[in-house]
Amino acid sequence: MTVTPTATHLVRGARSASRKTGQPADVLLRVAVIVLATIVAVSVIAVVTGMAGSTSATVSGRFEGFSPLAPIGTDNLGRSLLPRLFQGTVTTLVVSLVAVICSAVVSTALGMLAGFYGGGVNETIMRASDVLYAFPALVLAILISALLGPGRAAAIVSIVVITIPLMTRVVRMATRSVAGRDFVVSARISGVRTPSILLRRILPNIAGTVAVQASYALSIAILIEGGLSFLGFGVQVPDASLGLLIQQGMLYMTQAPHLVIAPGVVLVSSILCINIIGDGLRDRFEPRETRSLR
Repeated sequence: MTVTPTATHLVRGARSASRKTGQPADVLLRVAVIVLATIVAVSVIAVVTGMAGSTSATVSGRFEGFSPLAPIGTDNLGRSLLPRLFQGTVTTLVVSLVAVICSAVVSTALGMLAGFYGGGVNETIMRASDVLYAFPALVLAILISALLGPGRAAAIVSIVVITIPLMTRVVRMATRSVAGRDFVVSARISGVRTPSILLRRILPNIAGTVAVQASYALSIAILIEGGLSFLGFGVQVPDASLGLLIQQGMLYMTQAPHLVIAPGVVLVSSILCINIIGDGLRDRFEPRETRSLR
């Protein structure tokens, strides 16, 4: 008897073959993980230990090139750019990560409530999300920063407000899909309390979707923080962030292009690596044929 392969068998077979042969996408994912981990580890270690030097000490003349005291050159005050670059990288990543964690928690709660209850709860949450989603991201971020005042708190709140609508929509859709499954329906019929259903049955099965959306939100958060700081609404001097370093370097672009190139490369590399990792997470968690509900 001939057995016709199902879609599940075909997908699993393709994935097994890709693991054996090693697709370019897998290699790219590994490279992205290594590059991002290197950026984070080196920056954190440099800031914590101070091995790159002081962020405020003058080590040489203005706009000088590479030297032992300033491996990637000096800024307009004669300070080494390297420790400020490490400080700016850590600041941008910490602000973005804190904001995305807050956004993921709120979005997951709202999306699960909207998808599970439906009706008026769903309409209220989704219409509120539509209102926020209607604003251009950068305009909304500037408005929030203008109301709260420039600084890290304004950047975090801006990122949270901007990333919540889309994440809530995706979580809602995933929750509705899981809520219709037999094991959830039987739990509701058996009288299991709603919080228990949401936390123990639905949340574990949408965790992959939340992780994928959080990774994309992190790249958006880095871009928003960089844009706000570049426009003067984000992190303020004497602190440093990648956007602020680029904004300060733009004033001396013709004299010292390294002031823009160095933080720009780190910013673009971080966003690119996070997006590649997000694609890898999507391939891992999103296809329903390759994962079973628990």
